[in-house]
Amino acid sequence: MNQTTINEIIEFAIAREEDAAAFYRELKTMSRFQENVELLAELEAMEEEHIRILRDLQAKGLKSTDFEVQKISSLSIADYLVEAPPAPDMSYQDILIVAMKKEQKAVDLYQELAEQALSEGQKKVFTRLAAEEAKHKLHFERIYDLEILKEN
Repeated sequence: MNQTTINEIIEFAIAREEDAAAFYRELKTMSRFQENVELLAELEAMEEEHIRILRDLQAKGLKSTDFEVQKISSLSIADYLVEAPPAPDMSYQDILIVAMKKEQKAVDLYQELAEQALSEGQKKVFTRLAAEEAKHKLHFERIYDLEILKEN
């Protein structure tokens, strides 16, 4: 990794969150089921809140020391599921799987970037971003566990 500043790291994270929000917005326009539109709107709002938080931190002169890193557990449900391609007739279950897989990809990316970081500050920022994405994945895994697995 080149000499990336923490500000550039946050810009990168914002771009990733913007892509995720756009993804859910596009799925929302494709969906035929009102309950799925509501879930997708919630997911889009979650990503937009992440953007707001990142911009707020950036505006306050974010420093790597502002990032406290915590260990996030996983139910590992996403590891055993196959993601369906986006489609207008996606089920609630399919949307949860897409969300879990999307969050896992973000976790993997930030962990890889943390391993390649040139400074301890960069490593802390990427590790914190990975933890945040892991928290989101765990949220969807819990919903999946309670609403899909328990029903079957």
